[in-house]
Amino acid sequence: MTKNPIPRVAAVHDLSGFGRASLGIVFPVLSTMGAQVCPLPTALLSTQTSGYDDYTFHDLTGEMSRMLDHWERIGLTFEAIYTGFLGSVEQIRIVQRLIDDFKSEHAFVLVDPVMGDDGELYGPFDHTIVTGMQQLIRKADVITPNYTEAALLLDEPYSQEIDVQTIKQWLKRLSAFGPEHVIITSVPVIGKQMISSVYAYNRQDDRFWKVECAYIPATYPGTGDIFSSVVVGSMLQQESLPIALDRAIQFVMQAIRATFGHGMPQREGVLLERVLDSLRHSVPMSTYELVD
Repeated sequence: MTKNPIPRVAAVHDLSGFGRASLGIVFPVLSTMGAQVCPLPTALLSTQTSGYDDYTFHDLTGEMSRMLDHWERIGLTFEAIYTGFLGSVEQIRIVQRLIDDFKSEHAFVLVDPVMGDDGELYGPFDHTIVTGMQQLIRKADVITPNYTEAALLLDEPYSQEIDVQTIKQWLKRLSAFGPEHVIITSVPVIGKQMISSVYAYNRQDDRFWKVECAYIPATYPGTGDIFSSVVVGSMLQQESLPIALDRAIQFVMQAIRATFGHGMPQREGVLLERVLDSLRHSVPMSTYELVD
C-alpha cells in the first residue's frame, strides 16, 4: 500500500458558523502546517459561545458514531487524533473508540481536556465530565490542560499562588495517568501579575520545560485551540517538545498582537489570517527554559 504523503489528523471539535474557534482554528492551522484535517464534529453552532447569548446549537453525538462506522468500512487510519471540547460523557466514549480503532502505527493522541477556566467548570458541566476526562487522558500521548483543568483532573484546590515544585509534582502526577507529554498552560507566576507561564514535562527523559508569556490586556476566544493545534502540527513535523511549546506560544502572541491594535470585538477572535504564513517558518528565537 502506498504511504499517504500528507499526515491525516482526526479532529474532534465543534464547528461554529461564525467565530475563530474550534474547527475554525484547527483547519487553517494544521493545513498550513502540512496536515490533512478530518473533522469528527461534536456540535454545530451558529457562532462560537464566548460573548454571544443567542447562538443556535445542534448536538451531533449520534452522527459521530455513524461517521466512525463509515470510516471503519473504508479503512481510514490517522497519524494523529486530536480532541478539544467534548460536551458529554457519551462523546468521550466515542473518542475512546476512535483512539482504539483508528490509530495508525506510530500515531499519537493529543487530548485538550476542555472543562473550565479561572477556577470553575464551564456552565454546562458537572463533575461527571471530570471523571470521564480522567479516563480519556489515560489513552493520550499528550495533554494540554490549562491551570484550572489540571487542578480539576488532579482533584486539587484552585489557587492563584503555586510554586514551581508543586507544578512539577502536578505534571508528573498527570503523566502517571498515561500521557508521555504533559503541558499546563496559564500557570500564574507568584509576584508577577502581568505574566503567566506554560510548563511541560517529558516522561521519557524526565525533563521539565517552561516558557513565560507577557500579559496583553485582551482576552480572545480560540487562543487555546490555536496553541494545541500548533503543538499537534509541530509534533507531526517531528519537532521537540520545547520547540513545539515555543512555536505555539510565539504564534499565539503574534496573533494577539496583530489583532489588539485594530480594536476589533474580542468575541470575534484573533485575526488569524494575518499571521498564518509564519507557521511555515522556523522558530525565530527560542525562549524556553529547562526547569531544574
